[in-house]
Amino acid sequence: MLDTSEKQITGPVVRLHSADNVVVARAPIQAGVEVVDGIITTCPVTPGYKIATQPIKKGDAIRKYNVIIGYADSDIETGTMLENHNVMFHEGQKDYRFGRDYKPIKMLPEAERATFKGYMREDGRAGTRNFIAIMSTVNCSATVVQAIANHFTEERLAAFPNIDGVAAFSHHLGCGMEQTGEAMDLLHRTLAGYITHPNVAGALVIGLGCERCQIGGLLGAQKLTPGPRLRTMIMQDEGGTRASIVKGIREVEDMLPEANKCVRTTVTASHIMVGLQCGGSDSFSSITANPALGRAVDILATHGGTGILSETPEVYGVEHTLTCRAATPEIGKKLVERLRWWKEEYCVGRDVQINGKVSPGNQKGGLANITEKSLGSSMKGGTGPMMEVYEYAHKVETKGFVFMDTPGYDPVSATGQIAGGANMIAFTTGRGSCFGAKPAPSLKLASNSIMYNRMIEDMDINCGEIVDGTATLDEMGEAIFQLFLDTASGKETKSEVLNLGLHEFVPWQIGIVG
Repeated sequence: MLDTSEKQITGPVVRLHSADNVVVARAPIQAGVEVVDGIITTCPVTPGYKIATQPIKKGDAIRKYNVIIGYADSDIETGTMLENHNVMFHEGQKDYRFGRDYKPIKMLPEAERATFKGYMREDGRAGTRNFIAIMSTVNCSATVVQAIANHFTEERLAAFPNIDGVAAFSHHLGCGMEQTGEAMDLLHRTLAGYITHPNVAGALVIGLGCERCQIGGLLGAQKLTPGPRLRTMIMQDEGGTRASIVKGIREVEDMLPEANKCVRTTVTASHIMVGLQCGGSDSFSSITANPALGRAVDILATHGGTGILSETPEVYGVEHTLTCRAATPEIGKKLVERLRWWKEEYCVGRDVQINGKVSPGNQKGGLANITEKSLGSSMKGGTGPMMEVYEYAHKVETKGFVFMDTPGYDPVSATGQIAGGANMIAFTTGRGSCFGAKPAPSLKLASNSIMYNRMIEDMDINCGEIVDGTATLDEMGEAIFQLFLDTASGKETKSEVLNLGLHEFVPWQIGIVG
């Protein structure tokens, strides 16, 4: 691990570990430039790309952070820039060391924990926002739930200052799918996770009436009972689209006064649950934004809070760095079992990233393959123990650093985390992301200053200061943790200012469509 906790980075390149045979360029470097220890570049080097610090023969391992990220596809001279075309992906054997490196967290006493202003709910959780949710059980009611939510403009909600908005959650599932089994169970618990979310003061659930995901089946399976804060409506019973919209608006108008009675009170940071996301990653992600977010998660854990690492394909190749920190061997084995399912059942023979090749944007950002991407992605979880492994959209009840099995596709992954209870999303990006996720405020963490300044309307914090040499990892981790507290207390994120998150509710379509 790069030791920049108490020192700033200087020089044209970053050496991440003394055992590495590459360094990373901080800025553009021309050919013929000495970068470190007499090493002279043989060609122009792009920022974020790797430079060989010694001759690497074809088939030899390439090490970054002292982790093998691939093998040389040909003989590589000292000073050569490494790209995906000369770094060969290979799945090697790993020593999982299940739980052998586990060290418990030193929790702060309750009286010493940081606080924020949140909405306490009856189930003991605290919300960071106060929404009314309009949920569709099926795509057939998507237009209706969107129309109802769109009616409640800022002007119409002005009389209800404690309500952050009326948000619609529509999706493309609910019919043409298996009526029982894993796919329907997953959809049920995803919908229920939003209905009962700590950032939701009340919910209106709307179905067409003939779909496979019946309202009665959903409520029964998830043990939910209709009442003043949970209302339901079936379009076929109401007389169709227009009548359902009118009725839905009346239902929400009736819910607003009660939801507005919710007020923020002082609660400890133990109520903060952050879904950890990354998208549009680059080579700087593993040097700046991801480990800085990991520092913040480590701090949050000492205050009793929770960080949820997900995107299972994006820890593949470095999963042994997580399993060795598992609180028990059984927890570590849960992660390996989920990865086995992805590799041996779900993605066999498919051209997806878990089988080696990352997206064009990742490649342009200097990432050679999935192992190198995973090396950075896994850092978002910090350095503390892995306390539990959850399947998609299951309610997260364990404190500290936990893992949830999700795809790497950001909207699907974040939807699972929010359904599990995440009341905030922290999203690192190197290439740039324009993500939001109602009802959870989403923070965007830039890995480099160039992108931060280019997309400043979307970025909440510039972790590129680390590689610029103006901040350390520890300083940036503290700044991110403070941003957690401020955001949880109501400070608007850039995605909220732009009203993003209207279309990012995407439950995982895991089953067949028929």
